[in-house]
Amino acid sequence: MSLSHTAAEYMLSDALLPDPGSSRAKRLRLELPSDRLLKFITVGLPLCLVSLAFAREFSAGSQISCFPPTNFTGKQAAYVDTACWDSLIHHGFDANGHAVTKSLWALKVFPYSLLVVAVLMYLPYLLWRYVAAPTLHSDLLFIIDELDKSYNRSVRLVQHMRKVQQASAEPERFWEEYERARQERYFEFPLLERYLTCKQHTHSLVFIYILKNILLLLFLAATCLYLIFLHLNIFFQDEFSCSIRTGLLQAEPHVPLFIPCKLVIFSIFQIISLSVGAVYILLMPIVIYNALQLCQWDKGLLSIYEMLPAFDLLSRKMLTCPVNDLNVILLFLRANISQVTSFSRLNAVSALRQTTTTKQDIDTVVDFMTLLAGLETTRPKH
Repeated sequence: MSLSHTAAEYMLSDALLPDPGSSRAKRLRLELPSDRLLKFITVGLPLCLVSLAFAREFSAGSQISCFPPTNFTGKQAAYVDTACWDSLIHHGFDANGHAVTKSLWALKVFPYSLLVVAVLMYLPYLLWRYVAAPTLHSDLLFIIDELDKSYNRSVRLVQHMRKVQQASAEPERFWEEYERARQERYFEFPLLERYLTCKQHTHSLVFIYILKNILLLLFLAATCLYLIFLHLNIFFQDEFSCSIRTGLLQAEPHVPLFIPCKLVIFSIFQIISLSVGAVYILLMPIVIYNALQLCQWDKGLLSIYEMLPAFDLLSRKMLTCPVNDLNVILLFLRANISQVTSFSRLNAVSALRQTTTTKQDIDTVVDFMTLLAGLETTRPKH
């Protein structure tokens, strides 16, 4: 008998979870995998393409090639290129023969506008990082610790039950007390459950998360509209007529009225704008999905922790409208499931509960531990 008692003590001591210490707080992920992917693409793509455009500009030199008259010297031809690139105004005539001008300055500021796009795309993530992430970090740290502690409390409860049962002279009365304690919910540790219940009535995290996705969606749509505007008005014209009859050259008779010019960087800008626009259009459904996933509960995690005596949010049907902070916390708990040490063990117990032939004997992890500790052999059958 002493050998079986010693084996049961070792088994229960091994079932306890180790203390993770302070390393857990440093490993918590405060971004969902889909959000991290969106940030990497929406911010990194325009920065990468802008760096390529600037590298092309520095390596190739002038971004414009004009065709001055043959009697112009080399310095005069260089002056024409510089003057036309500084002005970037197309001079033409309409159907009635009237002179019209059209500014092409959008081509010059296009690389810098992509830098502005990258900054705008990063703003929603800054909002989440500095407004919501600190609160989410403290919530996750507390909830994960309480989940693991609730599991350890269940194991320690079974350890105490073994000692009481061994010291009890009347085993039948011990089990009567056990059943009465279960019915009167003495085994519950309500702090975690009440904390999660309170999170159903707060909406600060979910508001910031939805606002972040709405801002990101608006910035994506605005960028696509801006690129469409450029293609409809600017990116179809790689050649233009430039006038250099300004300043000291205004009264020179040998200077022609218009000089034809061609934009060397034009095709590069077209490829960059098409790439950014196509990728951003493909990312819009992902942003919408991230916001819409808050419209349903992630009950898989909660159903596993129903094995704890102190946790019955689902069985009590306490889950109301899913658009609240608790649902956001559940999403990030799923992303940090590797930090929840008790999850894998409770998942195994839940799988055993589904395959056992006597499902009524395993309601909680306490029942499972009493079964492993050998207390179920003396428990009266109902």
